[in-house]
Amino acid sequence: MVMTPPRRRRAALTAALLSTALVLTACGGDADEPAEAAATTRSVTAGNGTIEIPAAPQRVATIGNTTLPFIDIGGKPVGVTAESESDVGLLPADQQATYAAATILAASADEVDMEKLAGLKPDLILTQIPDAEFALIEKQLAAIAPTVFFGLDTEWKALAGGLAEAGNLTERFSQQKAEFEGKVTKIQQTYGGIAGKTSFVDVTRWSSSDPGTFAIADIGCSEIARDDIGLDFPKAAAGADPLAWTALPFEQIGSLSTYDVITYPVDAQGRPTAPFAPVVETNTWKALPAVNAGRALGVFCPGNNSYGSVVRYLDSLDSALASLPADK
Repeated sequence: MVMTPPRRRRAALTAALLSTALVLTACGGDADEPAEAAATTRSVTAGNGTIEIPAAPQRVATIGNTTLPFIDIGGKPVGVTAESESDVGLLPADQQATYAAATILAASADEVDMEKLAGLKPDLILTQIPDAEFALIEKQLAAIAPTVFFGLDTEWKALAGGLAEAGNLTERFSQQKAEFEGKVTKIQQTYGGIAGKTSFVDVTRWSSSDPGTFAIADIGCSEIARDDIGLDFPKAAAGADPLAWTALPFEQIGSLSTYDVITYPVDAQGRPTAPFAPVVETNTWKALPAVNAGRALGVFCPGNNSYGSVVRYLDSLDSALASLPADK
């Protein structure tokens, strides 16, 4: 599951259908195109069925949540829906440059300029948006270029693999996946002794969180630590909303004293993230046993929707776990 702040999670993606005639014209192929061109295509299966796409797409546009994971596996999109400055700032420098070179299809991620998209002449469109919103624009997108759609419930590993397959980037994807699996194994072997006898909790604040509130993060990067590595992080009951969606008042920070180890979000320099900084400044936080015992660990999570960003998280988690004081 991709960790998404509540406000962003509810954002709708609507299309500015500025010129249907232009869109239909832009997608039209040459009626005299030789039949052997079919050999340059292949089929992929996604949330919108089996789609015939170019065997080696050259001009890919990304809409919604596909942009950053596509760039992470080496993709160079010609057009993208805008990402927040904070999210782009977490990317490695080369990926930031790739993002900056793409045409922004909308000033924000909640609408797509179809005329601008058609003008880019993409040969493939990748999109992950709410199902209902995709249904409204599916025909317009498909009229521009073959469109591969992933629902919001697509697990991040499946999304990364699907983007790699569609974008013809499987070699880089396989390298990243192998690196991820190797780091998971290393952490399991190194810290297996504490996995079953140490209780963890991951706490966070969103940039959109109400003042004086925090949340227990049971999705996102801590979900990887729990489900892939096997560390004892809490999670919501089956069928219930994630714990991360419930805002807790600062008065409940003291309840974290029941956990052996606390993880919290930091930036690439190891400083508490701006939204979370108010938590560490409270006297209640400073009085927590885990904080006083050196068992409150800042962990950097640049994202959890592609193998490259998750590998960076695992590196940070590994370093944080290495700093735990030895048991008495």
